[in-house]
Amino acid sequence: MNIQLLVCGRLKKGAHFDLFQDYLKRMEWTVQVHEIESRHKDQAKIHTDECAQILERITTQSYVIVMDERGKTLPSRELAAKFQDLQNKSRSNAQIIIGGADGLNDEIRGRANFLLSFGQQTWPHMLARVMLLEQIYRAQQILKNHPYHRD
Repeated sequence: MNIQLLVCGRLKKGAHFDLFQDYLKRMEWTVQVHEIESRHKDQAKIHTDECAQILERITTQSYVIVMDERGKTLPSRELAAKFQDLQNKSRSNAQIIIGGADGLNDEIRGRANFLLSFGQQTWPHMLARVMLLEQIYRAQQILKNHPYHRD
């Protein structure tokens, strides 16, 4: 799998950064991280700019997964099965999008092939980034029949 993470904000040095880097080093799949940052100060302009930058990066050849509270929650094995299904259909490119503090707009959600949620709780988007990478790593390990994941 080739996965691009399109994420808003810059992950700064610290515990989240270290954990994210640890999972990134473990990955056998190719994972590229594109951090989207706005230079605006006004919150409404920040949101508009972030969404515009994300839309510019979405490619037609990629399967697009958008992290959204309205999305479907999946057990880890089902997420792994989704990646396996993509590979079986020769769709080895995926883009996964995490918005900023104000989320994403309807246009981005409309471009998604799948809306994924970590549940109804609100998570800081930097922590959600770490959680997402861990779940991608877990999916990779499930598909390899590695004992990392335990049911």
